[in-house]
Amino acid sequence: MRICIIAEGCYPYVVGGVSSWVHSMIQTFPEQEFILLTIIASRSLSGKFAYELPANVAEVHELYLEDVEWESVNKHQKTRLKSEEYRALRSLILNQEVEWDALFDFFKNNDISINRLLMGEDFYHAVLDCYNLQYPDIVFSDFLWTMRSMYLPLFLTLAMEVPQADVYHAVSTGYAGILGSMGKHFYPSQLIISEHGIYTREREEELIKAEWLQRLYKKIWIQQFKKISQVAYEKADIVTSLYRQARDLQMELGCAKEKTRVTPNGINYERLASLPGASPENEGFIHIGAVIRVTPIKDVKTMIQAFAYAKERQPKLKLWIMGPFDEDQEYAEECFHMAETMKIPDLVFTGRIQITDYLGWMDATILTSISEGQPLTILESFAARVPVIATNVGNCSGLINGEDDDLGQAGIITHIMNVQEIADAMVYMARHPKERKQMGEVGYQRLMRRYKIEDMKKTYESIYRECAVSQGISWERPPQL
Repeated sequence: MRICIIAEGCYPYVVGGVSSWVHSMIQTFPEQEFILLTIIASRSLSGKFAYELPANVAEVHELYLEDVEWESVNKHQKTRLKSEEYRALRSLILNQEVEWDALFDFFKNNDISINRLLMGEDFYHAVLDCYNLQYPDIVFSDFLWTMRSMYLPLFLTLAMEVPQADVYHAVSTGYAGILGSMGKHFYPSQLIISEHGIYTREREEELIKAEWLQRLYKKIWIQQFKKISQVAYEKADIVTSLYRQARDLQMELGCAKEKTRVTPNGINYERLASLPGASPENEGFIHIGAVIRVTPIKDVKTMIQAFAYAKERQPKLKLWIMGPFDEDQEYAEECFHMAETMKIPDLVFTGRIQITDYLGWMDATILTSISEGQPLTILESFAARVPVIATNVGNCSGLINGEDDDLGQAGIITHIMNVQEIADAMVYMARHPKERKQMGEVGYQRLMRRYKIEDMKKTYESIYRECAVSQGISWERPPQL
């Protein structure tokens, strides 16, 4: 079976939870042929992979959301739309029963210039109609240019040539969901949407926090992301989420209940069972490790500030921030400067690491994110019997406090951006070794009940088999399931 994995802003360019999941999925089914359809910002990132691609990846196709059109100046392009084409464009801009199938066909069957489309009369008049009906009190020129910037990445997506596959497996809604919907429209196929975080909600949170964007335009952008996510829910055959609350949110956003399935993450716990202890120079400390990318969504600044306060109360604490800091170098530099200015001792930025080299001698791990799905780093800590401090985002509370068991707490949950609570949690871990050890054991037991890699493999083997049967394709069961 030919499976097209569609990923935005992650695999195989960035190391992290979603990327690790995609890599594991491809390796899990070596008999199947995989195609990667990846969405990245620009051509400057092309081919810069952080992973060695498995042998069963046959092709890689890239979409650049900040692209310029690479075309001959003298190339002939149509500039005016037919009446049915304009109607479809207008339905999109006014968000009135969007004619997605007509839009898919329009972009595939016409050799158009996206620049000319955005600057042309048809787009102008559709935007003017939207302005007069919904936003007549703002400056039209600002509104027009906002709409052009907003629709450029969507039009680039619609103009993408989607490779043929039997199954399209999008790792989010949004632009990935659009590509998956296009694949299903053009070819006899099935569409799976697997959300690790709820794309629409994550974009909404980012836009609300954006200081550069006026309140009204935030609303317009949020509506745009909801609109392009809804088509993925409508076209999908199966929509998965990592935990029940995420499934509820998918349904709230328009996904039909019968399509939804809860498919928890799973990890290879055996590789984390026997790990080396601390080296002599690190003995005598209470080690807290953060296995994260140094990016704003992980809220590393709050973590640093909280550690500084905790360190004053418990001098034996040592914080290890373990992960790459090249994804957002400006933010990383701000974090380094903050730690240096505050003169915080025993705070280490390691850069990218092998987790097996460090996790065995951590007394606790910490996650101060402002948004998460079901973090693999928590499950990895559980595999090593290490308790976790985490903010109450995504499924962190469900993992740490339990959802379907009475095992107890496997760590401590705090509110986001609450320096005092996070500092208190660090101090508690340092001062209560017996409770800390018990929490680590609870985490291990919870992992073994529900979050093993074998469990995840069986779940997706069943989903892929179902898609194969619906396509009349024979399915060979992968080994070791």
